[in-house]
Amino acid sequence: MAQLINRINKEVLKKQLKEESFKRITISFYSYINIENPTLMRDELFKQWSDLNCYGRIYLAHEGINAQMNVPENNWEEFVKQLNSNNYFNDIPLKLAVDDNGKSFYKLVIKVKQKIVADGIKDKDFDSSNTGKYLNAKQFNEALNDKNTVVVDMRNHYESEVGRFEGAFCPDADTFREELPLVIEHLKGMENKKVLMYCTGGIRCEKASAYFKYKGFKDVNHLQGGVIQYAKEVKEQNLESKFKGINFVFDERIGERITKDVLSNCHQCGEPCDRHVNCKNDDCHLLFIQCSDCEEKMRGCCTTKCKEIAALPIEEQRKLRKGRIKNGPECLSVYKSRLRPNLAEILKNNLSL
Repeated sequence: MAQLINRINKEVLKKQLKEESFKRITISFYSYINIENPTLMRDELFKQWSDLNCYGRIYLAHEGINAQMNVPENNWEEFVKQLNSNNYFNDIPLKLAVDDNGKSFYKLVIKVKQKIVADGIKDKDFDSSNTGKYLNAKQFNEALNDKNTVVVDMRNHYESEVGRFEGAFCPDADTFREELPLVIEHLKGMENKKVLMYCTGGIRCEKASAYFKYKGFKDVNHLQGGVIQYAKEVKEQNLESKFKGINFVFDERIGERITKDVLSNCHQCGEPCDRHVNCKNDDCHLLFIQCSDCEEKMRGCCTTKCKEIAALPIEEQRKLRKGRIKNGPECLSVYKSRLRPNLAEILKNNLSL
């Protein structure tokens, strides 16, 4: 019987993944459906997908499933067969990664959540099934030319920083929960305009489009399958990609390159760069943009304090963590939520924070 949780050290798992001789296929999928017992479903899926050597991060809730994962190529047919034999997930659309090295996930994690997308909506009259109109890549491109159109990026600020549709409103928010009221406020008075919205794989727009309709917007449209599916259709149909730059993804790859355009800058030196990294100080792990030169200079860290801490023996780092805020050197992780709107300026001008 398969274990229902993975307890192997992540460095061991990453090493095993790197040394694999076979190919993995990275996919994402979601569905808003009524799952009667998500805990039971979680255990069943963990056993099935462990047996197929699948890795990924999957959220289950009474409202449905949200999955990003990879599947060994030799087990792909069996995986699809099992998925289609499940009454909840048969014929669910699978979105394949467009820029895939097969190293997207190194372990299998399946969690039961209150919602598959935390939205902060508490209005009992809201009907999430009353969604907007789906647009494919060609239709979305055509709609972008409509002068009565307003385009909304329903992703977080760090996602839109490295890739977006030209002219899109990109809310300065960390979460989907924060975005909804920000976007509604920004579009006040535009209820009669044609609204186009997009996100990574479609799941956030599915719910957002229904919320916009609930708030009185008349013509609400969303990109079917998100930027992932858009990039696939653009390539297959030889269309112009009106999405520029990188599509941020929530796995080890961090981003899928859609076009060669670089829309952002290194947060430390200001040079053109769109590579997201996590600070090498494990007690910080801040997500920021860092070029290769700054990575070498800063040893992959966001500040000199983090650089000093990351260079310490692991036992010394653990001692500091126990009293980090009270006694230990203060790294940026203590302040990052408060300083985030000015993060690039802080990292560039005050590396000794």
